[in-house]
Amino acid sequence: MAAVRPSPTGAVLALAARLRAEGRDIISLGAGEPDFDTPQHIKDAAVAALAAGDTKYTPIDGTPALKAAVCRKFARDNGLEFSPSQVLVSSGGKQSLFNLCLAWLNPGDEAIVPSPYWVSYPDMVRVAGGTPVIVDTSMDRGFRLTAAQLDDAIGPKSRLLVLNSPSNPTGAAYTRAELKALGDVVRAHPGLLVVADDMYEHIYWADEAFASFASVNPDLAGRTVTCNGVSKAYAMTGWRIGYAAGPEPVIRAMATIQSQSTSNPCSISQAAAAAALDGPQDCVAEMRQAYRERHDYIVPALDALPGVQCRRGEGTFYAFPRVAEALAGLGLADDVTFAEHLLNTADVAVVPGSAFGAPGHIRISYACSMAELAEAVDRLKRALAA
Repeated sequence: MAAVRPSPTGAVLALAARLRAEGRDIISLGAGEPDFDTPQHIKDAAVAALAAGDTKYTPIDGTPALKAAVCRKFARDNGLEFSPSQVLVSSGGKQSLFNLCLAWLNPGDEAIVPSPYWVSYPDMVRVAGGTPVIVDTSMDRGFRLTAAQLDDAIGPKSRLLVLNSPSNPTGAAYTRAELKALGDVVRAHPGLLVVADDMYEHIYWADEAFASFASVNPDLAGRTVTCNGVSKAYAMTGWRIGYAAGPEPVIRAMATIQSQSTSNPCSISQAAAAAALDGPQDCVAEMRQAYRERHDYIVPALDALPGVQCRRGEGTFYAFPRVAEALAGLGLADDVTFAEHLLNTADVAVVPGSAFGAPGHIRISYACSMAELAEAVDRLKRALAA
């Protein structure tokens, strides 16, 4: 456990909340959480489930209704065909990924994790006894792993490749051509399993249609676990429902892990999630449009700040600017002290990029109002001029 770190994003949110409680006017750009309410038809489904008495244990791997809805979602959106026995519903997307690491990795096995990465990937691997192999992608390479980098990173102990598209924290998404090139490398290494974390699939606006790894490489579907959930697309973070689909033996092992940890996800949340997946999707499009408008404002605004470079993203609600020049200009040691400087002098909370394996950057969440973003930019200008 000494090698496992607590979540840095949780620490930032806790500090921002404490300062607010002390009377500080903190603008928090740290939360990876939609600022929208859960759509009404989804809440209505939860109320109906309560009224029907759906308050008991469900099957450990999810209700038949939700698993069927997940299968329909994959067929409709991704062209992937799964049977219910190939689907596991968990208490959030994080649990699905955690189950996979525990079920798949033996002590000493290696997991290839492109950097910048979601903060939990390396520590999940460590908890499972594995070794994360971090491969730096960098802003100059579009924050995407190349086939050549993957080929160089694969060794005799490589057992897992983690792909997150669109990416938390960078907003970068892989093209079909890039996924195909990665698939060509994976194909030559039969012991390597791919986990495609598609949690931000529906918060995506690139010109090319979204593509999942197994959709582009159908012959590798038997070596791919695709993870997703309802938290981001449907503003359902607190409902805690994620799901995974893939080879039945792997999914069965993940369900065994879940049976000895949390058991089944919340019954009411599962009813709501089924309504989200099967119901009208206008709400998803409306939220996606709002995120894109915020993206189109915040990225050039950040890029115009002295010593800051910010890349446009293809999705999510995050910007990941490089601030190495700005912190050097202020005489600060690193991105952690830079984030502290912003909090102390500008009352703006951000997450240091080192938490995501990318020192010299910060992650900014624009899951907040345009007015808050505009005020945050003004405060950042003043802080960088200080």
